[in-house]
Amino acid sequence: MIRDTALLGTRLVLGGYLAVHGAQKLLGAFGGRGLEATGAGFDAIGLAPGKQMAVVAGVSELGGGLLTAAGIADPLGPLTLIGTMAVASATHRAKGPLAARGGFELPLTNLAAAAALAAAGPGRLSVGPRLPRPLTAAAAAVGAALAAGSLARLLSARPAAADELRSAAADEPARAGAGTAVPEAAGTGEER
Repeated sequence: MIRDTALLGTRLVLGGYLAVHGAQKLLGAFGGRGLEATGAGFDAIGLAPGKQMAVVAGVSELGGGLLTAAGIADPLGPLTLIGTMAVASATHRAKGPLAARGGFELPLTNLAAAAALAAAGPGRLSVGPRLPRPLTAAAAAVGAALAAGSLARLLSARPAAADELRSAAADEPARAGAGTAVPEAAGTGEER
């Protein structure tokens, strides 16, 4: 019973937080930026088209998080989160391994927790049945292909440089005759 309780707690924490994170992207719920701003941030880091990629990330986090928390169609939820967190980890790679510097610590930790849940299963305290093996294999293959495509796009993209964004922002008030402050460079503004 301790194992099942620990799995339930892990599912609820990981699935719940990532579902909320997806809702922040898609709906602007829970203090999130919403789809338009998240899409613009994705464009800025090279995940283009940004809005569509934000939809994929948001749906993956929201849906994968809910499936993980409930334990329905296991391991579909954790597999979805693994792919999403692989892309999120790569997004933060340039800032190093620690979250304090904007690095990939949190998405990599989420990925590891999702992988452990995929391997261990949901335990007896879950809402629904497991996904049949053939569907699990198909879901893993499709998810791996989507994650690989997103990773390839991210790793081959040339993200908008912060200096270029600041320069463009600085030129805009001068052309308009306004003396407003230069905004920070666009980015995702998210821990993922």
